Amino acid sequence: MERVVGTVVRGLRCPIIKQGDNIEEIVVHSVLDAAEKEGFQVQDKDIVTVTESVVARAQGNYATTNDIAHDIRKKFGEETIGVIFPILSRNRFAVVLRGIAKGAKKIILMLSYPSDEVGNHLVDIDVLDEKGVNPWTDVLTEEQFRTYFGHNPHPFTGIDYIDYYKNIIEETGAKCEVIFSNNPKTILDYTKNILTCDIHTRLRTKKILKANGAENVFSLDDILNESINGSGFNEDFGLLGSNKSTEDTIKLFPRNCQPVVNKIQELLNEKTGKQVEVMIYGDGAFKDPVGKIWELADPVVSPAYTTGLEGTPNEVKLKYLADNNFAHLEGEELKRAISDYISHKDEDLVGAMESQGTTPRRLTDLIGSLSDLTSGSGDKGTPIIYIQGYFDNYTK
Repeated sequence: MERVVGTVVRGLRCPIIKQGDNIEEIVVHSVLDAAEKEGFQVQDKDIVTVTESVVARAQGNYATTNDIAHDIRKKFGEETIGVIFPILSRNRFAVVLRGIAKGAKKIILMLSYPSDEVGNHLVDIDVLDEKGVNPWTDVLTEEQFRTYFGHNPHPFTGIDYIDYYKNIIEETGAKCEVIFSNNPKTILDYTKNILTCDIHTRLRTKKILKANGAENVFSLDDILNESINGSGFNEDFGLLGSNKSTEDTIKLFPRNCQPVVNKIQELLNEKTGKQVEVMIYGDGAFKDPVGKIWELADPVVSPAYTTGLEGTPNEVKLKYLADNNFAHLEGEELKRAISDYISHKDEDLVGAMESQGTTPRRLTDLIGSLSDLTSGSGDKGTPIIYIQGYFDNYTK
């Protein structure tokens, strides 16, 4: 019988993961239990994805605001710290900021505008035009910003992040001055000691600062990149990818992830005889068209994956073939022609007209976005995603 279903994505429920749990065995048991109860079979080239959150929880990769403060004091001493380009997030940055402030006496908080790096807006860009403000050249004080734009709570959270972040800093006893600029060099007029908090542009920001006279420059991946008095840490990403656990505790991005995916693949192969691909995923890489927020606050979409997920798709566009190469055909003849074309397509379609319009992204980024959208970030309770048919095409 001809197959009429392509890719199938299932969110799998599993026990609530706690520190010390064997994440590999839990994932494998959950997959096999779901297969038995839902009546599907594990096949070669199926994909298991596991959210980074449960991996980090099983590892116990947590730290406190006091741990963050200790590392901040270690790196900056008593100097005034420029904290620049943070994202606007209660979950992602507020607790981190509390830890930074605990380790400082004074902070110059420099916010990008009209939005942060991932699209959370302080003010609508159309309002900038109305007020004649150029975000690429104009540096604003807090008073000037309020005069121009007033108070603008975030449309989804209802939070005024300027007041919120300033209050977090001052509640720790540190002094705070807020400025607004998109130029990293602006902060050098206030201090030569800088913690740059941007995620995907951090290397460029650090390079600019160091080339223009900064004396002491760190980014979030430099903070808690080693354990502080037994705390959790991440040697590759530090505080990047962390999120709130409690008001004074963060869960860090998981570390040493490659052995985890390799072990899950090995166990599934032992129990089923099938070669299943495995990856750990964080934020997907997609944008909310209304809120204009990029869902990409993690430093990478996937910190670890098995080798079968390396690379990018090598696909042709069916509608291009139907409208161009085989426009003169219809029905079964058209179907056979397209199937034959796919079966004999080149192994590398880069630059080919037949591939135009296909998504030029890495497999792990595409699959990570698919997984993140499936699991969500709320109470679905499906931190494991099982994907079948992803590598199939029209000929299968």
